[in-house]
Amino acid sequence: MRPRVLAVDDSATMRRLIEATLSPRGFEVFLAEDGIEGLARLPEVDPHVVITDINMPRLDGFGVIEGVRRSPTHAGIPVLVLTTESGADLKARAREAGATGWLVKPFEDDRLVNVLRRVLSI
Repeated sequence: MRPRVLAVDDSATMRRLIEATLSPRGFEVFLAEDGIEGLARLPEVDPHVVITDINMPRLDGFGVIEGVRRSPTHAGIPVLVLTTESGADLKARAREAGATGWLVKPFEDDRLVNVLRRVLSI
């Protein structure tokens, strides 16, 4: 079984980088360009983990985290924040919303893969 990852980021370049990093390492990657699309794809994709940016139009990463946590079928899956932001207040807000972890862009390929394997216990 390939772990399913839903990556939500308004940057097409970042979405391509995430997919290029994870797909060859055995992950099945699904993409969404903002929080509204990400939450809409949640039932279809049925991901094992969600990766979300914070700053996005229409619905930001905090909204994504909260939406996943409210989902009756996906509330328990890990949600990782991948963002350029590094402020302690934003990290605390993400934790309060239910984020599992926080990574700062630009990411190191191996670090992202290792964090995913750790939160998925694979």
